[in-house]
Amino acid sequence: MKRRDFLKTAAGTGLIILPSGVLSGANAPSNKLNIALIGTWGRGSAHFNAISSENVVALCDVNEQHLERPAKRWPNAKTYVDWRKCLDQKGIDAVVCATTDFTHAFVANWALNRDMHVYCEKPLGNTVEEARTVRANWLKRKSRLATQLGTQRHANPNFNRVQELIRDGAIGKVTDTYAWGNRQIRRPGYLPAQGEPPAYLHYDLWLGPVPFHPYNPGYFTGGEGANCLQWNMYWDFGSGQIGDMGSHTMDLIWDAMGGGLPTTIEAKGDPFNPEVTPVEFESHFTMPGNDWRGPITVAWYEGGAMPRSPRNWVDLNKIDHGAMFKGTKGYLITGFDSRLIIPFGDDADMSYYNRRERMLPPVGSFQKEWINACKGDLKTSVDFDYGGTMTETMLLGLVAYRAGKKLEYDGATGKVTNDEAANAFLSKKYREGWTLNG
Repeated sequence: MKRRDFLKTAAGTGLIILPSGVLSGANAPSNKLNIALIGTWGRGSAHFNAISSENVVALCDVNEQHLERPAKRWPNAKTYVDWRKCLDQKGIDAVVCATTDFTHAFVANWALNRDMHVYCEKPLGNTVEEARTVRANWLKRKSRLATQLGTQRHANPNFNRVQELIRDGAIGKVTDTYAWGNRQIRRPGYLPAQGEPPAYLHYDLWLGPVPFHPYNPGYFTGGEGANCLQWNMYWDFGSGQIGDMGSHTMDLIWDAMGGGLPTTIEAKGDPFNPEVTPVEFESHFTMPGNDWRGPITVAWYEGGAMPRSPRNWVDLNKIDHGAMFKGTKGYLITGFDSRLIIPFGDDADMSYYNRRERMLPPVGSFQKEWINACKGDLKTSVDFDYGGTMTETMLLGLVAYRAGKKLEYDGATGKVTNDEAANAFLSKKYREGWTLNG
């Protein structure tokens, strides 16, 4: 029996290959994943150390120069410039996707269709349809595949501390939540044609499924790990800051409150630009109750729009990316690494709050959590169900912004129910030859 088939059979029967290597030793070849790294620069290089414990068997990047460094580290790995050909390589167990935002859903979905575990950088998609497609595809396979959305800040201990405070009632019953980011990246429109792509850059593959735009070196002038800022404010390439840093910051709320999909969405911001997503922008979501809490509201602010501070001596603008929870007994304000509680009312002494005896265990390495899950119980902190609903919710904010009205949404069907025209904004048309479900 092949190792890959054995893993699937073992997962189905309850037999687990433990991350500690109980069955075959932690570093035994039989307990290593065959990993393909798709996108080897920027966020891709941030995975080098984490995946070095495994068998890296394939490397893919549209820029041949970006393949040189990882190819020296893993000389036996096959190299590709087209991720579609990479995913057809036999024997791949797992994929790390660190491509452009506008190909995340494609790579993730194609990998799932080939029964591969997937770690995908955020956002999970650039449209509601993309996020829903990937999420639904994984849910059919969750009994045998592990997934993780690359919101690596989730591993910060502060996420656990915020969840504990909220769930244990430190601010009472939560009614409203807010998240924000302060980036302001203004673009007049798509860049004009300028020069020709260098020979080592496969520009047509870089564009992939999006409508053709002429080459301009300005799309590639950002530093490693930050080049996305050169293109992710454009509608065809990205989902603005709500999809970029919003994926990290909204995660503070999702982790504490639990996921789900909104029933209503409304948004406002800069005047609509058909080429560029808004800089100053806010969106508001009504979220139904779940198995432990009642209904809440969730709000996102960016580019200068901000929620009102609960106290005039607390300047929320000092937190560049943060979140705030309003409860019946106070507020909790947090960034990625620290938090502040402001109690109010007759119970301001917080005598009502009983701290739990056992704190949540640390996540540790976010990538290692996924690798261990692939070999073990398949459970991760930000799987494609959790990350999919979060991504879908944020993208619905952009849908409401484009529709220009408050929308009512059916999460079961993925349709706007009070404005048929708004449903056109849930998906995109792709260039000929590119399919989301290949």
